Amino acid sequence: MIPFNHPPYTGAEDQYVLDAMRSAKQSGDGPYGLKCQKWFEQRLGCAKALLTPSCTHALEMAAILIDVQPGDEVIMPSYTFVSSANPFVLRGAKIVFVDVRPDTMNIDETLIEAAITNKTKAIVPVHYAGVSCDMDAIMAIAAKHNLYVVEDAAQAFDAFYKGQPVGIKGHLSAFSFHETKNVTSGGEGGLLVINDPTFVQRAEVIREKGTNRSQFFRGMVDKYTWVDVGSSYLPSELQAAYLYGQLTEAELISAKRMAVWQQYNDALKPLQDKGVLTLPQIPADCEHNAHMYYVKVKDIDVRTSLLSYLKEQGITAVFHYVPLHSAPGGNKFGAMHGEDVYTTLESERLVRLPLYFSLNEEQQLKVINCIKAFFSES
Repeated sequence: MIPFNHPPYTGAEDQYVLDAMRSAKQSGDGPYGLKCQKWFEQRLGCAKALLTPSCTHALEMAAILIDVQPGDEVIMPSYTFVSSANPFVLRGAKIVFVDVRPDTMNIDETLIEAAITNKTKAIVPVHYAGVSCDMDAIMAIAAKHNLYVVEDAAQAFDAFYKGQPVGIKGHLSAFSFHETKNVTSGGEGGLLVINDPTFVQRAEVIREKGTNRSQFFRGMVDKYTWVDVGSSYLPSELQAAYLYGQLTEAELISAKRMAVWQQYNDALKPLQDKGVLTLPQIPADCEHNAHMYYVKVKDIDVRTSLLSYLKEQGITAVFHYVPLHSAPGGNKFGAMHGEDVYTTLESERLVRLPLYFSLNEEQQLKVINCIKAFFSES
């Protein structure tokens, strides 16, 4: 069976994880945690990068930092994972869903401004499949209306927008190191990226259970105490060590994924030329990270048949999100603004193919040949 995903593993992780296991420091912000954070700060050029147990936790911190209150509204696409919405719902916000662009499945930036009211607090663009949203347009809208921008960059590690790393445009951004992502910290993990330096000090307090413990360890105060709301948002040193091992091989991982992505794209282009499916579209100002390879077929019936056919051939391909606005939670905690022109229609056409670091050429060729055979037979 060819799985849809297999967590990335290079072998470089072993030495760092063993070192962390044998050390006297296994809780958060040990040597490997600090090394990872420094790696991202240098890579992104952000004010501060803080590891978290998950991307969801990073977004929860962001919601606290921008002071989301009951009755506030937060704008985001409906075509996303529930973790994009939950952190803001937990603070009492109403989610305002906006339709997506059919080319990238990202939020349609031209529809955001019409969804803004006097209750709007923030915009949450989601960079689907490691392809950046139009951040310049979104930031201009946010500046015009005095709104915060929190980037959900869960899928966007090592992706670029207009030559700059994705995740540095918004006031805050959140990355995921879940086992399905390009790099992982041992199955779960996340990162809060702080681009607005005014958030740095409070972020450290929130992350340390609402205490000024970080200042204490830097010698800025002679004791630490409870000063603000907060929770335990630190991953263990073992998670950080695993992630650090992956970061040392980030170029290798990215190169392999890009090669797999390109092989799919080249091999399946004749089917697009025949009009039986649509390949991913990458805007000229975006450099994707090969997080995902998907195709779009005619409709949900063809998708169901294709997924069943691939399963019979020993291949696990999957669809993706059921739009949040159509879910019970979406109806309870939010609403769609404007018409759902593309969100549902395009989501029902989408099929994700196996793409992971250890996928070999023989396995990929089987996937490609089975897709060709399906459309040849149908």
